[in-house]
Amino acid sequence: MSGERFIVTGATGFLGGVLVRRLLAAGHDVVALGRQMEALAALSRDGARAVAFDLATSARLPEPTSADVSVHCAALSSPWGKASDFHAANVIATQNALAMAKEAGVTRFVHISTPSVYFRFSDQVGLKEDAPLPAPVNAYAATKRRAEELVLKEVDALDAIILRPRGIYGAGDTALMPRLLRVASKRALPLMRGGRAATDLTHVDDVVDAILAAVTHRGALSKRVFNVSGGAALSVRDVIERVGERAGVPITWRNMPAAAVLGAVRTIEALARITPGRPEPLTTAYSVALLAYTQTLDISAARTVVGWLPRVGFEEGLARTFGARK
Repeated sequence: MSGERFIVTGATGFLGGVLVRRLLAAGHDVVALGRQMEALAALSRDGARAVAFDLATSARLPEPTSADVSVHCAALSSPWGKASDFHAANVIATQNALAMAKEAGVTRFVHISTPSVYFRFSDQVGLKEDAPLPAPVNAYAATKRRAEELVLKEVDALDAIILRPRGIYGAGDTALMPRLLRVASKRALPLMRGGRAATDLTHVDDVVDAILAAVTHRGALSKRVFNVSGGAALSVRDVIERVGERAGVPITWRNMPAAAVLGAVRTIEALARITPGRPEPLTTAYSVALLAYTQTLDISAARTVVGWLPRVGFEEGLARTFGARK
């Protein structure tokens, strides 16, 4: 794969920016769409055609564009916010990204979704892509699920593939680890259910590799949706303590029953919803549940169908993430 033309949405975000730079380094032409002007300027200097663009309001680029591949990374990813904002950023923007891809003549559309569509307030081990989906836990999960439905309707037109990467982290991450460290720096974290919760994370370089595997696979596809993760169940407690150690943030724990913590947080959420401006609480029931329950993915389909496997273990991932600091 060389010299192909790509449209990357959400290019000024964490994953999108890493993907664009990888594509440019491989000699591809990239139209990078995003809303952060400083990041767009940097991508332009790196060689992308950087375009300030809001997918929630338009499907048409300012100049005619043709492309071979579209990778839709743009999304509003948060455990808190207005339902209307999530609908605009995750549903309307996906509709527009699909329309843009059709107009550009794209022959492979890769959609970045989320394992949040699987989420339940219970342990779930080795979830497969065909696992029954529960009622969405929040507006983010609901709108990403709806976006997947829109993408799957375009399989024939755009040869679409959906990836569900779990817990993306790496140097430049502005969401997962910074959010965790912000909470940990303010108070003791609840240690629930004996601290036995486990999770799997994915280094951003592995997510980009999965995207490229999805792009380059041209044979018949028995599946269209693929889990993506580091492939190893990690103790949530160990992950947090290792991240805190690397970042220089002391981590303290307080043994607490999960039911009591979730009940208190739901009360805080309810108060935030009726407060003017609906300010985001320090934590949410969804965020707390990630500390309480095991949630891991089965990634065998990505290996057998598109030939992808993770390469970056957690220790290596931490070194890549914090290496410049310590």
